[in-house]
This record gives sequence, C-alpha cells and structure tokens, in this order.
Amino acid sequence: MFNFTWDKLGLIARANAHRRTHRVTLSVLPLSIIQSLVPSLAHANDATTSTMLPTVTVNAAASGNGGAVQPAVDPNLPASVETVTRKQFENWNVTNTEDVLKYMPNLAVRKRFIGDLNSIIAVRGTSNAQSARGLVYADGLLLSNLLGNNYSFAPRWSMVAPDEIQQVDVIYGPFSALYPGNSLGATVLISTRMPKKFEAQANVKAFTQHFSLFGVNQNFSGTEASASIGDRIGKFSYRLDVNHLENTSQPLQFATLTKSSKPATAGDTPVTGAYLYNNPNNVPTAVLGVNGEGIEHTVQDQFKLKLQYDFTPTLQAGFTLGYWHQTYNSPTSTFLRDANGNPVYSGKVSIGGYEYTIPAAALAPGLGQSENWLYGVSLKTRNATGWNGEAIASYYDVSNNVARTANSGVPGNGAGTVIFGNGTGWKTLDLKTTYTPASPQAGLASHWLSFGYHYDNYFLDNESYNTLNWRDGAATAFANSFKGKTQTQAVYAQDAWHFLPRWKFVYGVRYEDWRAYDGSQAIAATTVPLANVSQNHFSPKASLSFDVTDDLTLRASIGRAYRFATVSELFQGKINGSSIINNNPNLKPEDALSKELSAEWAHWNGLFRFSLFQDDVKNTILSQTDTTVIPNVTNFQNIGKVRSRGVETSYQGQDVFVRGLDLLASVAYTQSKIIANAQNPASVGKYFYRIPLWRVSAAATYHIDARSAMTLAARYSGRQYNTLTNVDTNPDVFGGTSSYLVADAKFTFKPTKLSEIGVGVDNLFDERYFVYHPYPGRTFYVEARLRM
Repeated sequence: MFNFTWDKLGLIARANAHRRTHRVTLSVLPLSIIQSLVPSLAHANDATTSTMLPTVTVNAAASGNGGAVQPAVDPNLPASVETVTRKQFENWNVTNTEDVLKYMPNLAVRKRFIGDLNSIIAVRGTSNAQSARGLVYADGLLLSNLLGNNYSFAPRWSMVAPDEIQQVDVIYGPFSALYPGNSLGATVLISTRMPKKFEAQANVKAFTQHFSLFGVNQNFSGTEASASIGDRIGKFSYRLDVNHLENTSQPLQFATLTKSSKPATAGDTPVTGAYLYNNPNNVPTAVLGVNGEGIEHTVQDQFKLKLQYDFTPTLQAGFTLGYWHQTYNSPTSTFLRDANGNPVYSGKVSIGGYEYTIPAAALAPGLGQSENWLYGVSLKTRNATGWNGEAIASYYDVSNNVARTANSGVPGNGAGTVIFGNGTGWKTLDLKTTYTPASPQAGLASHWLSFGYHYDNYFLDNESYNTLNWRDGAATAFANSFKGKTQTQAVYAQDAWHFLPRWKFVYGVRYEDWRAYDGSQAIAATTVPLANVSQNHFSPKASLSFDVTDDLTLRASIGRAYRFATVSELFQGKINGSSIINNNPNLKPEDALSKELSAEWAHWNGLFRFSLFQDDVKNTILSQTDTTVIPNVTNFQNIGKVRSRGVETSYQGQDVFVRGLDLLASVAYTQSKIIANAQNPASVGKYFYRIPLWRVSAAATYHIDARSAMTLAARYSGRQYNTLTNVDTNPDVFGGTSSYLVADAKFTFKPTKLSEIGVGVDNLFDERYFVYHPYPGRTFYVEARLRM
C-alpha cells in the first residue's frame, strides 16, 4: 500500500532503500525520493512472502531530468548515513552552506562567526584541527581543501549557495572503496537541485549579536543578500545563483602574556587597562588587547552557474562555474594606556608593579583578499539497470590571494609583510562505472558492481615579501617562499553481493599511489629543495548486513584507510611577526583500521540508528600551536597510535507524537585516547585533542499550519582537551575548549505562496563558550524571501 505525501521526507522508505531490495512500506514520500528508488522498488522481492511489490513508473517530465534518476548516495553503501533535506533545514537559521550540518549526529562545525573561512567539520574521533580527514562533494565535484590539515583549510563551502541545496548526506567512516582515505572521518555529499520550469527568487537577511568579554562590549552586525534564476527549456536547464555577504565578527583572539614575577624598573612605562585571568592551564595571565585575526570585517561575493543538457533520456552532460571573492580587514586594539591616556602597543611596561615585554608585532593588524574559481564538467548515463558510466573533472584555481600584515600595532601604514598565494589550487578527475542487475528472481544471488579511477593534483605556491606600506605598498625585499605539489592516482572495485534474500555482503579494495614532489623552501637568498617522497597502499573494505525483519537491519563493517600528508604539512612554512609554522617533509601517512556495528530500525514514522564504532589510527598527523609565546609556533608531528571508541544513537521522524511535529535527535559518546607517542610519552593514555566525550543535538520543527512553522533546537558538546597531555584544566576561558549547551529557535511564516519571512535566534541564552576563540553571543536573525 502506497500513501504519498509530497512535501515531506519518507524516512522509512529511505531507510529501507539503503538497506534492502525487498518489500518496503512507505508512509510519506516526496517525488524526488520516489524517482531515486525506482530501480530498487521495481525489482524488490521477499522470499518470506508471496506478496510482490508492483512496478512503479515515474514520468520523466515530472523529474525535469529526462530519465531515471539515481539516488544521491549509493543504496548499497556499507556505512552509516545520515541525511538532512531542504524541507528540514529551510526552517533553521541557515546563512552559510555549512549551517545545514549543525544538528547532524556526532558532528560539529567549527564556525566562529557568519562568513568564517575556517569552518571545518569534526566527527567521531576526528578533531576540528584535522580538516584532511573529511571529504565534501557537491554534485560529485570535490570541495575539500586538501592543501592542508588544519583550521585554515576548510572545505570551499562558498562554492555552493544554500538556496540551491536539495539534500545533504553524511557518510560516517572509511568503509566504502569508492572514497579515498580522507573519508576516515566523514564524507559529505551535497546534492543541489535544477529547475523543472522557470523560477526565480530573492532573499535578504540581517543579523546582529551583542558581545562582551574583557575590554570589548558592543554590537556586531551583518547582512546577506542572494538571488537565483533558472529554467528548463526542452533538454537544456540552467541555474544562476549570486550572493553578497558582509559581516563583522566578535573579537576572535586576544594578546596575552603569562603574569610576570619580575618587578618593574624605572625605565618601564606604567600602564593601566590590562585584564588578568587564569588561562586554560590555570596560569595567571594578562590580557593586553585584541590581536591576531582581530575583529574581522569580511565582504564576500559569490557567483554560481550550472548548466545541464540531456542528449538522450539516459545521457546527461553538466557544466559548473563557481566564482568567489573575499576581502577582509582585521583591525586590532590595545587595552593599555599610559599615564596620559595614550595607547601603548609594545615595549617594556609596568602592569601592577611587574615588568612585561610586549613584542612589536603582538597587536599587529592584517587585511587581505582572495579570488577563487571552480570549473567542473560531467558526463553520465542514468540507466535503471545494467551498466552506467560517469566522468567528472574539476579545477579549483586560487587566481588571486594576498595577505598583508603590519610589523607593529601602531596605527598607520608602516612597514609589514605581504604574502602572495596566487597559482595555488587543485585538479581532479573521476571515472566510474557501475552495474545494476535486472530484476532478480526470488532466492537468486545478484551483484551490484562498481569500478573506478581517481586522480588529483594539489599545488601550493606561497611567496612572502617585505613592504614599506603594509596596507597597500608594493613588495620590496624577498622574505621567504614555500612550494610543493602532491599527486594521487587510485583505482578501486566494489561488489554488493545479495547472496540470500535477507543477506548482503559488500566488499571492495582501493589502491592508491601517492607522491609529493617539487617541494622547496627559500629564505632570503637561500633556497632549499626538499626530497620527493612516494607511497602506495591497498585499502580493503568489507561489510555484512542482515535484514532481521522488513524494518530492522543489522550491519558489521570493517575498513582500512590511508590518509596521506598534504602539501602544507610537508612543505609549507610561515614566518612573520605573529606566527611561525614548521613543516615536516618526513611525515608518514595516517594508517587507520575502522570498525562499526550498527542497527537501523524503521519505526514510529522515522528511522532509529544505533552504532558502535572503533578507529585505530597509526601515525596520526597533528599540528599543535603554542600560543603562549609571540610569535606563535606551530609544529607538525606523527603520533604513534590513537584509538577512538564510541556509540551513537540517532532518530529522524515526521509527525512524531502529534501531526506536524518533525524531530531529529542524537546522542553520541566518544572516547579517543593516545595509545602510543614516542615524541611525547607524557601524552600516552591521555584523551586526544579536541574530541568531546559527549555530543548531543536535537531539532524539533512544528508545522503550525500550511503557512507557519516553529523550530526549537539545541547542541551540546562535552569535556574536551586542547593539549595532548590534558593539562588544560580550566577549559571555559579564552584559549580553552569549553563544554557548552546552545539553544536555537526560528519562526517562519509565509504570507503568500510566493513570499516568506523568518525571525530567529542562535545561542538563545547567550552562552559564552570557546573553542580557543570565543564563539558568538546571542545572535538575532530576520529574513525575507520572494519567489516566482
């Protein structure tokens, strides 16, 4: 019996589609999901009953795609998958693309403010300083910035407009041979939508927060405006999105010095205005002012064009052009004043009768700009059964990237440094073929096959120069440069073998050949070439699942993965007045053995998931920054072995308890510990860097009527450590990593069928929390949308 409700997600159907190919009970299901399930529904069978599922036929014109539509994710994926759809997140406070992930199970997004470029994901035993352990794709195009492996190398979320997203799927762990070893944490698949007829829309948002900490007590506000237009004309469809964002963040960093015990001398300048607090290690510390990234003002512009053409009902070509431009200005400020009220930025000063030495660059401001292009082409077939092929090529070009930093905090346009990152970027090519069997007869074995080839090439080129005028001056004397490239080629094969009506065995292997080359460092007149390195590894995978009933599936998965070092970990350094980064060309690849037991139960108008997981990662690569010294010093290192164990429970459902109430909720416990670390024996047995013991999230949306909805949501993150030796015993302060409970809310109202207004708030109770940087205070949103 089929009962379709077009405007809601059929979680029961999705659960069964991912797990089996026999009888499925559908309660609520949108058209797009029906289309994606056609191949499996049409061929479903159940050896335990004589009831056969009837063939479902979907008109191609209804889909707007001219043929059978493949699901967003492989229905035979041997891993846990969580999905959020447009119907869910359109009732949340979503400004940037990464916001759609904020309530996903055992996942956190390191987003410090609206427009933050450093928004990386943390999941299970992967911390928010290990960006290369996550993959993000948009319609098959790789958005992951695998040039590095820390907060500076977040996925290029800006190449996807929130309004174009149809749904997002998160695949947990490296259990599929279809994805590289960077899937060790999670793989995020963003599926965007193309128009079925002419459509246009415009959207404006405004947001503001009040922030108070140390010497800052003020409001910080921003706006966003976006528009899109698209149409389908016969076999051709297009979509154009533009977006403009401007925002000013709260202070992101403060200049600090450990409390001095040296008495001041007559030559020291007496100052007032410093704040004293105990830092995360419970050491008394003086706060001197706002420094580092300061109070960042950012202006971002985005342009996205997608074209599709259906040569035949089963052959489709696509083209993507993305453009993103940013300018930022990071002013700093000093809290210190001398006896005459003049600001003090550096030198020897007397604070409370004790002597402090403030480096010239301690309060240095910065600014910069970046221009980025994404080019993508695809060609794929979409047959319901038999063989299909797909080819996707992409090129991400950082065509213009300039970062300027002053040598001192004194206002003006004095000497400084300028770093050029032009010519940095990456290229990818993916070739894939799959086989979907025709309708098997009851009791006969069947195989779903996948074969593929992957190529990527990452290249980094940073050059730093001195300049007489840090804001806008020409480059003068050469300071240093860091260059290098990596290349990976991989082939893989995977088979989903349905060897009995209720049993499925998914097994595969991936072979990866990786090399790093053309690396060099130059300082002044000295250039040091770095040796080429190469590695190759096989990564086997296996998963066995059993459908206990039509609504309950058990699965056991195991997989090996190798995460190779990135260009910046191997070759890139940095030397300026505020920071020093020491690369390591001798890094070994991360070697992970991951295991998972899971149960999925379709019940109560939704899907329950329970998972046990364990990741054993040898040679874990981590960069740690010593912020207690100026300049800050960052070092890359291998850690012998880190083991992460945990349990996840999640639920997604519609019409829960009462009609119109949609709910998603999760609770996760992760214990991540260092098992071996020859370089730092004191860390053995300690909790790993920035992995909270508990993560809890929930979002409940009540559809009051057809025109209005109310969402209440909450996110909780438990105790975690900011040091490998767990000496940070005072985490709920600047520089620490807090536990936090944050509540969000939004009310959405549609005055007409073509208009919408929304009012929302994040951090409802104005929680002051930190992940080293202070996170935003209570933030209010208002938005308006018009559609055609």
